[in-house]
Amino acid sequence: MANQDWGNDTVVTEFILLDFGNGPELDSLLFLMFLSIYFLTITGNTFIVVLVVAHQPLHTPMYFFLGNLACLEICYSSNILPRMLLSYMCGDRHISAWGCFTQYYFFGCLGAAECYLLAAMSYDRYLAVCKPLHYPSHMDFKLCLQLDAASWVSGFLSNSILTLLISNLDFCGPNEIDHFFCDSFPMMKLSCSDIRVVGFVTSVVTAMCSLPTFLLTFSSYLYIIVTVMRIPSATGRRKAFSTCSSHLIVVILFYWSILAVYVLPDHNTQILPNKVLSVFYTIVTPLVNPLIYSLRNKEVKEALQK
Repeated sequence: MANQDWGNDTVVTEFILLDFGNGPELDSLLFLMFLSIYFLTITGNTFIVVLVVAHQPLHTPMYFFLGNLACLEICYSSNILPRMLLSYMCGDRHISAWGCFTQYYFFGCLGAAECYLLAAMSYDRYLAVCKPLHYPSHMDFKLCLQLDAASWVSGFLSNSILTLLISNLDFCGPNEIDHFFCDSFPMMKLSCSDIRVVGFVTSVVTAMCSLPTFLLTFSSYLYIIVTVMRIPSATGRRKAFSTCSSHLIVVILFYWSILAVYVLPDHNTQILPNKVLSVFYTIVTPLVNPLIYSLRNKEVKEALQK
């Protein structure tokens, strides 16, 4: 049963995720595509975690943060893709109300934690490239632990308020969520409560989590690029610039899609562009991060050879 009577109202006890609005004829193709993406994401990120833990030369602040990012991406992908795969395989797109709120909670927590972790990583790289003489004394193991713990704790605390607000809304009408996962604004569209305050708080909290961390990350990489351009060797300058620019491109894609979905637009507009943008920070970023941040590094290649 999707609904039950509660007084004079109808309380929704489960939702239906419409995914991308595709027909049954595309389910097999989408299943294979997302299964391949999920396999590559889990394999790549797990490989990074194992390599960082097992290989002694990678026990440095940079790879400590990369290992944490890989662990976060595993959790991030596993929160969304398995349910999608199950729905394409079985054709059942139903999810319980509390299951939906739980998925949204972990999605928001992990997304916010990634914002903070990317900022910590950019600060680490800034110190290493722009302040190399001060780097060993500034970025010690204690600071790494503090930055890492702050990223995870801040991420999980930031979305607790939003999940509480959304779960306390009244859902008494249609139960079809026009999205491929339980996200805040698509869920709020189904509520029969006044959602203006919750929508405003959602945009504010998202902006507070993403804008400062984006500015810090973007500024750090700009300083790094300026420092790299001063390298006398043209080969070294080209190699370092290629690495930094690829990091910056991934960061911009990640933050641009988040800001475009949650902060910038009028949320009364159609949801299809938001679905497409959501693919970047929920599916594409966890897939490419191991390649961009780790597998191109010289130390990782040497560890692979050993």
